[in-house]
Amino acid sequence: MRVLLDELGLATVCDGAMCPNRGECFASGTATFLILGDTCTRNCKFCAIPPKDPAAPRADEPAAVATAAERMGLKYVVITSVTRDDLPDGGAGHFAKTIRAVRAKLPQAKIEVLVPDFQGNREAIDTVISAGPDVFNHNIETAPRLYEQVRPQANYQQSLGVLACAKSLAGGSAQTIYTKSGLMVGLGETDDEVCKVMRDLRGAGCDILTIGQYLAPSGSHVSVDRFVTPEQFDCWQGLAIETGFQAAACGPFVRSSYHAKELVCWLTG
Repeated sequence: MRVLLDELGLATVCDGAMCPNRGECFASGTATFLILGDTCTRNCKFCAIPPKDPAAPRADEPAAVATAAERMGLKYVVITSVTRDDLPDGGAGHFAKTIRAVRAKLPQAKIEVLVPDFQGNREAIDTVISAGPDVFNHNIETAPRLYEQVRPQANYQQSLGVLACAKSLAGGSAQTIYTKSGLMVGLGETDDEVCKVMRDLRGAGCDILTIGQYLAPSGSHVSVDRFVTPEQFDCWQGLAIETGFQAAACGPFVRSSYHAKELVCWLTG
């Protein structure tokens, strides 16, 4: 995996975000491709990806991602990015080019994109939806009360609006496009706040939910407030289905892209 990624000059969020599931995913030949660079224009207090002025997007990156996916024989491709507030469209056009490049190489593969908020730009969201991903994912991350502490450059209502907009635009698509979101727990939220976020996401038409335990990447990041029990995760998983989500994955090591293929396969049969 590392030789292939190095050869094509590609990054993964698996490494960039110090995901605890890297060993399992790399061993099974799966990875979440990180496009638009490996530094971010924002400085979220939970994230290990460093904030820095990023370089211009690589013109050959969509083709490189498609080549890597083809050589790995992937049937499910996950593509994410850093936040690029420096670009007029937030990188939406680059996402669309990458989706189309992968689709050209692997027409039978399903494609999930995990996108930033594009600062709420409807045209940017439409650019991504029009490229035809199978899943449009944007993470809500945490309860609104904690945004100033955890995601100071983001906005809770704007993130809900991104998901609602994507669902609305997807309704006019010839293919089924699921919307998905995820949140971390252990940042200081209450159980009631988690339930409220679930209801808000369903109100935005979100189809798929992931909830996982926050683990601080370093001592300079937001510290862990609590370690949630497996029993509580099980409770949330059941509640998610009761609330109307079509699929949910809740557990200590669940991350937004972890077992993404299995979740969608469960939905589609």
